[in-house]
Amino acid sequence: MPLVTIIALCYNHARFLEAALDSILAQTYPHLEVVLVDDASTDGSADILRRYAAQNPGWQLLLLPQNLNNCRAFNRGLALSRGEFVIDFATDDVLLPERIARQVAAFEQAGPRCGVVYTDAELLDESGRFVRHYYRRDARGLHPRPASGLVFADVLERYFISTPTMLMRRATLDALGGYDETLSYEDFDFWVRASRDWEFQFLDIVSTQKHLHPRSKSAKSYRRHDPHLASTIIVCRKALALCRTPAERAALVVRVRWELRQALRHRSRPEARELYQLLGELGAVRPVDWLAFKVLG
Repeated sequence: MPLVTIIALCYNHARFLEAALDSILAQTYPHLEVVLVDDASTDGSADILRRYAAQNPGWQLLLLPQNLNNCRAFNRGLALSRGEFVIDFATDDVLLPERIARQVAAFEQAGPRCGVVYTDAELLDESGRFVRHYYRRDARGLHPRPASGLVFADVLERYFISTPTMLMRRATLDALGGYDETLSYEDFDFWVRASRDWEFQFLDIVSTQKHLHPRSKSAKSYRRHDPHLASTIIVCRKALALCRTPAERAALVVRVRWELRQALRHRSRPEARELYQLLGELGAVRPVDWLAFKVLG
């Protein structure tokens, strides 16, 4: 039975923290390693983490003296761990009881080249009330459409993975050197680099509850001076270097053009200039792109 590491990352999650940690204890999968990482919280989260670590002597506790942000904090926890599979668990979320057991079984069925198993999620408001599932379902299927197998072009072109639901193979993380600590967020970069050589598998279950609240990273995206947009440009340039086929470059064009529209919409002029330049390097500038850039950029 493979060891699964849960790296529980906390930054000012006191309001949600007990429910998150209780959801670890409720897992039906028995072979777990838990690393609690507090990224210099200021809301009393550290006291809650100390209490749970004392009650569960096998859990490791890392209290960072200064805020490092998610990528660096995760890598610190990863360095302390030894599991064959790893969950990056934000402690404002909740793991449903069968999650790890079902995902480990999916990995065993998918084979050794599978680097990620991901699922559907329940999205909750700040009060814990159900809002919707991550994937919308109708007679035509799931939206956004999940993809399995070699999904490099898919992750370039569109967002379709619910990040909190991922179970990652440690060998995949090790091959990438963990998260890129120069970036302000981790998921798009991880998807791009991991999907180049590793398969992803969608498991059609709900495994996780994710809270939607204004302090989350996604709620702050694409605002003016958003640091995530600069990181996205870096990842797009990494993706360009990794593209091997015209179809993959075409998928990257879709991504860059979409990011350019967001930058123009939010008046992020320096980032818009970089994205416009990247579109030119891809040989994909259209008259409408040029006009939008000249009017808004």
